[in-house]
Amino acid sequence: MLRQWHSLPGLISALLVMLLGMTGAILSLDPALDRLGTSAPAGVSVAELAGRVVQHYPAAEQIQRTPSGSLIVYYSTDSGARADLVDPASGKAIAAFVPSAFSRWVKQLHRSLLLDTPGRVAVGITALAMLVLCISGLLLLVKRVGGWRQIYRPLHGSASQRLHAAVGRVAAAGLLLSALTGMYMSAATFGLVADGMQAEPDFPATTSGGPPAPVARLPALMATRLTDLRELVFPIPGDRSSVYTLRTMQGDAYVDQASGARLAYRAHSGVREAYELVYQLHTGQGLWWLGLVLGLCALCAPWLAVTGVTVWWRRQRAKPRIAGNSAAQLADTVILVGSENNSTWGFARVFHDALRAAGQRVHTAPMNQFSSRYKAAAKLFVLTSTYGDGAAPASASQFLDLLDRVPANPARQFAVLGFGDSQFAQFCQFARDVDAALLSHGWQPMLALATIDRQSTQQFAQWGNAVGERLGIELRLEHTPVHPRTFLLRLEERIDYGAQEQQPTVVLRFGAAPAQVSGLWFQRLLRRRRLPRFEAGDLAGVIAPGSPMPRFYSLASGARDGILEICVRRQPGGLCSTYLHGLQPGDLIEAFIHPNPAFRPASGKAPVILIGAGTGIGPLAGFIRNNTGKHPMYLYWGGRDPASDFLYQPELRNYLADRRLTQLHTAFSRVENGTHVQNRLTDDAEHMRTLIADGGQVLVCGSSAMAAGVRAALDTILAPLKLNVATLRTCGRYREDVF
Repeated sequence: MLRQWHSLPGLISALLVMLLGMTGAILSLDPALDRLGTSAPAGVSVAELAGRVVQHYPAAEQIQRTPSGSLIVYYSTDSGARADLVDPASGKAIAAFVPSAFSRWVKQLHRSLLLDTPGRVAVGITALAMLVLCISGLLLLVKRVGGWRQIYRPLHGSASQRLHAAVGRVAAAGLLLSALTGMYMSAATFGLVADGMQAEPDFPATTSGGPPAPVARLPALMATRLTDLRELVFPIPGDRSSVYTLRTMQGDAYVDQASGARLAYRAHSGVREAYELVYQLHTGQGLWWLGLVLGLCALCAPWLAVTGVTVWWRRQRAKPRIAGNSAAQLADTVILVGSENNSTWGFARVFHDALRAAGQRVHTAPMNQFSSRYKAAAKLFVLTSTYGDGAAPASASQFLDLLDRVPANPARQFAVLGFGDSQFAQFCQFARDVDAALLSHGWQPMLALATIDRQSTQQFAQWGNAVGERLGIELRLEHTPVHPRTFLLRLEERIDYGAQEQQPTVVLRFGAAPAQVSGLWFQRLLRRRRLPRFEAGDLAGVIAPGSPMPRFYSLASGARDGILEICVRRQPGGLCSTYLHGLQPGDLIEAFIHPNPAFRPASGKAPVILIGAGTGIGPLAGFIRNNTGKHPMYLYWGGRDPASDFLYQPELRNYLADRRLTQLHTAFSRVENGTHVQNRLTDDAEHMRTLIADGGQVLVCGSSAMAAGVRAALDTILAPLKLNVATLRTCGRYREDVF
């Protein structure tokens, strides 16, 4: 529901939001430009200013002070009415005051779309839509990242999703302020709320009637500071009953032109002061710096509109289209899908087609359509992601409530497959909740809960094999997600380790391949060879020839290093690892980058504890290489045999020498009295506790079995501190990249 509250107003008002954003950004420059040539002498009164002005403008009719401090004198000549900008220090003219026709046109476009009343109504409704978009967008973002404290954490998703959310969280405060103040001003325009402008002081019934005194000597004007002035209207020449009209920031008054006494005064009401504050906050008049901030936020509105529509359109295109979907009442197998951005549907479609090919009658639907209609179904499969901090995704938000109303069928079996990102503390939490709820309601499990980390096609295929064995059918699940655009790489260097081992390891360093393009010289220049943007800890996706699925490898370098580096162990029967091990310098491959911003050290001087085994050293070595600030960094790494596969040994020796690496602790398993990396942590327990107590963060990379052993060891080590891995993970101080 929250997503609909965000999408619908955005789609309806996108063009108007873009228009108001651009015009608002242009108007935000006016207060700053007005402020540039303005000076306000300290201690000057309105009387002093008026005295200086009348020396140069004997026919002055009005002095006006803008919120930014500029002074404008309106006066009459034989050729008609004129206006000049004047210097408050001397009263002399600076330049003729000619309001900008373009600025006036932009202001009318911003206020009313040049359509008067209908346009003002449309602008007011757009301000309301902007308010709804800001609030719903912030709530969606908070839900997505797992709480207000995590709102500035790295974002996941497609490029358009990340850009939309990243710009939105920066501009949200300014856009929210503009929307609230814009709505208030629109409501005041139509009389829905009071603005306090109607209250004027009562015109004096009598005046002194004496001859006019010099304006510089009038007591009421001498008591008024120039910085408080808004407008001074001169009396009609020759009319002794006429008075000065003085408007200030505090109120309005009439001043006797002979005695200089204040004849009548009315202070501004609280309602008027509130309206003027709202006006100031909306326009930046009098607060030029705020105007510039709001202008920058307004510039983000067109960007948010375009990226928002792009995200919506891609989500619509990605909506499921299930071929051969059996009726719910006739299906013998039911697949229910919980998805926030439709990525889970791609896996569900592959599973659906594979079951149909095996002769099953399959009905696939969103989890929110769960009901008691599945009369013939003997098997229920639930494929669901988790949204934010353990919440249900959009298409499964009602499932647990529906489950309470559907009686369990003892003859029906179920299996739950969760999709998520293991970097989050609540990894696949909703899938776990669904599995537990089905068990508690008396449903019979077919398989134990399984999870898929970061849309791993390998894990999905393995789960399919387990389902096929349970059903007694051959079930091959080969899902190929839509991948980003690939780029061409050329192998520049390879370093081999453990060549005599059954599972040797190689470090591969790639550079950008020369662009193979034709065309004019400037086209070739624009397509010069270069690497895409990436950092150590991101993932490189490689699709081996003959394989429909990519294999992801953690990057041991960043684009700033000028190379793309991965560390690969050849797996028995591994199609991609065998392919990569066969590459020779000069060979070309295609790859794409999958950002992994959750797996990298946080900035700051707190100790960083790097723990890995085998090829998991790759991104850890990249983090050490980038530690040019030489902050405390400790590496615990496990390998097989130092004589054959001590990965990155020369580099680590250099990092120790130049202090990018503080300490190195190794554990080798295939030597006499061999040990593993988790045992090395236990041996160094006291030091580990000291580092964690000092605010240290832990990054772990390697196999899932190794990571489980590390978690168990750290829980034991940290127990005296009343800490555990779960607590560190919640605080963002424990991060994993496991395979």
